[in-house]
Amino acid sequence: MKKDTHPVEYREVVFKDMTNGDMYLTKSCAATSDKIEYEGKEYPLYKLDISMSSHPFFTGKMNLVDAAGRIDKFKNRYAKHAK
Repeated sequence: MKKDTHPVEYREVVFKDMTNGDMYLTKSCAATSDKIEYEGKEYPLYKLDISMSSHPFFTGKMNLVDAAGRIDKFKNRYAKHAK
């Protein structure tokens, strides 16, 4: 194996799905400055917009996530190009 290929900061990190609040503890080198207490210990926290517990493909539920009207903004911005 090549030297200096893998990151040095490989540690346990809590990933939190901000959509439904589910949390997962796993090893990662994701950079974050947030911390959270999980199962009685403090870990670095990485916030996710969507994970396997809230993604429509894995849950089987189709729900539209439209934060601040992104779809409408896109349609308005590119309406003149569609003509």
